[in-house]
Amino acid sequence: MKTLGFGVIGLGMISEVHAKAIGDLDGCRLVAGFDSSEERAIQFGRTYGCRTYTSLDEFLADPDLDIVTVATPSGLHLDGAIAAAEARKHVIVEKPLEITKQRCNQIIAACAANDVKLAGVFPSRYHEAPKLIKQAIEQGRFGKIVMADAQVKWYRTQAYYDSGAWRGTWKFDGGGALMNQSIHAIDLLQWFMGDVTEVFAFTDTLSHERIEVEDTAVAVLKFSNGAMGVIEGTTSAYPGFLKKIEILGTKGSVVMEEESIIAWKFEEELPEDQAIRAKYFHGTSTGGGASDPKAIGHHGHTMLFGSVVDSIRHDAQVEVSGESARNAVEIIEGIYRSAQSGAKVNLPL
Repeated sequence: MKTLGFGVIGLGMISEVHAKAIGDLDGCRLVAGFDSSEERAIQFGRTYGCRTYTSLDEFLADPDLDIVTVATPSGLHLDGAIAAAEARKHVIVEKPLEITKQRCNQIIAACAANDVKLAGVFPSRYHEAPKLIKQAIEQGRFGKIVMADAQVKWYRTQAYYDSGAWRGTWKFDGGGALMNQSIHAIDLLQWFMGDVTEVFAFTDTLSHERIEVEDTAVAVLKFSNGAMGVIEGTTSAYPGFLKKIEILGTKGSVVMEEESIIAWKFEEELPEDQAIRAKYFHGTSTGGGASDPKAIGHHGHTMLFGSVVDSIRHDAQVEVSGESARNAVEIIEGIYRSAQSGAKVNLPL
């Protein structure tokens, strides 16, 4: 079996998570990193024992490179992803896939045109609790789902936004508390519930200075299955709380807090329900990023990257495909349009 070589574009904070995840994969190795900053490139190479480049063309010409992960600021994902696709490298893009649906479509088209795999990074889908909820929905255990909510009440200091000129800008961050922090919960919500058809929203910047984007947002949703929902996202809630998702139906309801299930109750109890409650009613193993963006584990990334490797080796469909990763971006873009216009927005855009 050929060892697959990984490379990372953009060697900021999240690249460390990528490097650790790649290091845990069998039959794979981290061979290269690229960053326009020579200082960051040198440090990354020393830390993870790989070649580094400050020329993107030279990086993509590395003969051992098979898969590229894109870890640049969000509004630069398009450039790195398309360059990698045109170099015939498989592409994994950190969340969000890009900052608008149209830019996501450009990445999807480039990967299709060059016959390479494309995956978005939504590692929360790979934890056991979300998979159990997805299975219960598919089994019809909730009856008619009437509500589905996502709450991401996190905290970021002013120093966090001041730490990079790109942070808090529309051009490079693509948005604030929703596009940057809440997107994992929004992705899970649509993965569970299916298409969102209507949104109405308010957004504002309530506690931070020198940023263009929202630090607080509330959106009301309607799903194609008739259910209603609410998304709450903020980076202004001291000290920061774990993200929460609620799925509420006529025959059952579940509440998930980060990697834990804090409510699992169905009208028709199954033998495995008590075991699920016993196993998953526990605290999360990380801070979940609620107050510290570095307080996240890399194991979800490892599972996601591993699934992409499997799809390459067996020429199979990628689980978190570009089209699938685009969904959360489209919902957030719809929320922003509603907040800016003061009107309800219909999806798809």
